[in-house]
Amino acid sequence: MTTVDFTSTRAALADVVAIPVTPFAEDGTVDRDAYRALLRRLIAGGVRTVTPNGNTGEFYALSPEERSLVTELAVAEARGRTQVLAGVGHDLGTAVAAARHARDAGAAMVMVHQPVHPYVAEEGWADYQRTVADAVPELGVVPYIRDPRLSGATLARLGALCPNVIAVKYAVPDAARFAAFARDAGLDRFVWIAGLAELYAPVYWAAGATGFTSGLVNVAPDLSVAMLGRLRAGDFPAAMEIWQRIRPFEELRAAGQSADNVSVVKEALASLGLCRREVRPPSRPLPAALRADVAALVRGWEL
Repeated sequence: MTTVDFTSTRAALADVVAIPVTPFAEDGTVDRDAYRALLRRLIAGGVRTVTPNGNTGEFYALSPEERSLVTELAVAEARGRTQVLAGVGHDLGTAVAAARHARDAGAAMVMVHQPVHPYVAEEGWADYQRTVADAVPELGVVPYIRDPRLSGATLARLGALCPNVIAVKYAVPDAARFAAFARDAGLDRFVWIAGLAELYAPVYWAAGATGFTSGLVNVAPDLSVAMLGRLRAGDFPAAMEIWQRIRPFEELRAAGQSADNVSVVKEALASLGLCRREVRPPSRPLPAALRADVAALVRGWEL
């Protein structure tokens, strides 16, 4: 078996991992031109990894054909300038097929969404991840962990079986649990990505993360990249100045168990003339009473 060198993909994950929104045209279809324009803006802003089919991209509201489309558009726009980490998930057969499609389209990595089935055994979770990883040994694989019941020991066993499982997007909102989990799994074995974006990035960074995901980066790439630079420099007070600046925006996204997570981002993009505000159920367009608040926050950033 040929050994794959994942050095460049690991490095790209130790960075701002952007989750692009999926813009919709007036007729409700994916707006290809707007999507590619948003990707170009991210790349120009210094983003090294983009994740088509992430949750901010409304993964669960897209059809299989649309999920394939946005992966292909991301690869076409990246053109070697940035890495593509394609989101895959749903039932195991669908996840494997999507991972193979991402490989064939030219993506370097896949992010495996947390299974949303109501009955998830820890061993079953590992089998799900291993089946996807074994199907695409040439790709870097990044489990997206949102389940606090999973143990670091289980991930360590998965990593021993699957050398292409190279990183973890950890999105359990518990910094102490993250610190223990990462050390039980192998702090140096995986790239650790703070999967709850900028609000959690500083505290997770202190516990071992070297990258963080971002939906905010769609709107203000300079702010996300600046936070990364300050964290890398160990200047936590300066990172927290950015944290405080973006806090109202991120708190709007997190309100009501993240009910308006995507809607807030799209509203901000709409205020800049970059994207329509429309989202698909089970999300909702941002209520009119909050639209002015989002626009005011964006104006304050002087983008």
